[in-house]
Amino acid sequence: MSNAHPLSAPLSFAPRLKDYMWGGRRLAELLGRDLPDGVVAESWEVSGHPSEPSVVNRGPLSGRDLPGLVAEYGVSLVGRRGREAAGRGVFPLLVKLLDATHALSVQVHPDNEYAAAHNLGESGKTEMWYVLHADKGACIIHGLRAGIDRAALGQAVSRRTVPDCLNRVPVEPGDAILVPAGTVHGILSGIVLVEIQQCSDTTYRIHDWDRPGPDGKPRQLHVERALDVIDFPGSGPAPVAPRLVEDGGGVRREVLAACGEFVVERVGIEAGRDYEARLDGETCEIWGVLSGSAALEAGRGGALRLGSVGFALLPATIGRVRVRAGEAVVALRAYLP
Repeated sequence: MSNAHPLSAPLSFAPRLKDYMWGGRRLAELLGRDLPDGVVAESWEVSGHPSEPSVVNRGPLSGRDLPGLVAEYGVSLVGRRGREAAGRGVFPLLVKLLDATHALSVQVHPDNEYAAAHNLGESGKTEMWYVLHADKGACIIHGLRAGIDRAALGQAVSRRTVPDCLNRVPVEPGDAILVPAGTVHGILSGIVLVEIQQCSDTTYRIHDWDRPGPDGKPRQLHVERALDVIDFPGSGPAPVAPRLVEDGGGVRREVLAACGEFVVERVGIEAGRDYEARLDGETCEIWGVLSGSAALEAGRGGALRLGSVGFALLPATIGRVRVRAGEAVVALRAYLP
């Protein structure tokens, strides 16, 4: 019987599924996911959010949920950079797969300061998207058109002309989009993506395409709160330009998103090559293999094999890590800044 510490092995989790009205079946059709019947809009892959906590599905911690692990192991799991979140019993990041078969609402999320000042019970929400699939001509909404201020947007809500105020951006697979808190945004139809975000579910809808909700009535809007938190005139380009940080030895790393809440890299590993690192307690890492297959090996805890599209959490104190590419791999690597 192994005496290895429970945090010396990569952690994998059973997905938590959401059936929002805008979803479909593409997580099965495009990603090969085994889904129950009906609409599936989101698959929460790594979540410490109390509404949908991830549960470990293998190894000595099997059956334990992520909030419970944060409560027990704290900084040893999350890392010193996440000390404040761990002190509140919160795992700071949340990873989802989204199937936007139909358009999501036009929405905005508060920042940390607003969330604290209004006692929302969770952090603000900055997020990033990595596009896995986009139908021809698919677009996202990222920010507002030039010249749209609070007064103009408020008038557009009253006149039901919000779509005229929105900045539409075409996207294609491989695009990365950073969505800072306060940015008006929306994922339009025909897109499947990975979302990496702060561990928050606070959303203020400002427009919902005049469609009925599941009960036949319009879904609730949150116009005044949305207007309070929107960053006028908006921020940042979309998609972002990747920043190359390593290219050699069969490994290529590019920073796709870097902000105060997280850093996300795209890592390419050639077939038969390894990526090696050491997690010495500064930060945990979340790895998501998007294509190919890889074995995540930890010094004392054995290996976890990930195919596409699969995710795992590496505890901050796991020590030496090797990611071995059985075939050419493209992966996302997320960590605390």
